[in-house]
Amino acid sequence: MDKLRKPFFIASLVCLALTVLVEVGAPVLLPTQAPDRQALEASIREEGAQDDVDINEVLEVQKENPPTPGLSIPYLALLDALLLLTLSLMGASLLIPERVHGRVQGLVTLIGSIVALLAGIAMLFAAFGLLMLMVSLFLSVPFGTIAYLAVWGFFNRGGASGTLGLLMLLKVVAAVCLVLAHQRFLQNKGLVLLVLTSLLANAIVSFLHGLVPIVLVSITDALGAIIVAILALIWAVVLLIGALVSIVKVLRLTRVAA
Repeated sequence: MDKLRKPFFIASLVCLALTVLVEVGAPVLLPTQAPDRQALEASIREEGAQDDVDINEVLEVQKENPPTPGLSIPYLALLDALLLLTLSLMGASLLIPERVHGRVQGLVTLIGSIVALLAGIAMLFAAFGLLMLMVSLFLSVPFGTIAYLAVWGFFNRGGASGTLGLLMLLKVVAAVCLVLAHQRFLQNKGLVLLVLTSLLANAIVSFLHGLVPIVLVSITDALGAIIVAILALIWAVVLLIGALVSIVKVLRLTRVAA
């Protein structure tokens, strides 16, 4: 870290912080507006459900239950927060003495990984429950399909695509700045894999959003949220194990010194 180029490292942290902020604010940034009658009729014909679904009933339900935003983009914040925490602890070594940093790093990582683990489990079950609900409603023609179309049938795919593009740009810039800050970051296999996992999760969500017709995007979005939550849980466990190993080493060194 003695040859660390601080401006590039700070730029990487800023990009990651912006990434998490955008992901957390995604439900506000991506309000889903109910489509007009023509768009609704076209979507129903595309699914071949015009004989089973009453357009007037769908419009009536939509007035009472506006379409909701997706899950997968906000779920990305859990994974990227772990990456931001890891890099922040690396940067803290520039400000905190090495002895203190060695003790603080393990403890902070332990707390962060436990919080991420608990949050990830809750988010995983929430996304899975929502996915099952949407699938069951969509297949329950006609009344269940009407309810599904009214609440989840019209995903803001354009807005989500723009947001995911921005997130991918921020992540790529953060990765490039990290390499420019110090080439030794490439030797940290755990950090490299975490960055690649974040980029992969972003790409998976983008792929799932564009894979199906617009009325089914909410279902694939929930599937993407489940995948992201699983990836975040895996990394939370990895960081938890690493933190425990680090704490044990510090305790052993303290006993030896005593």
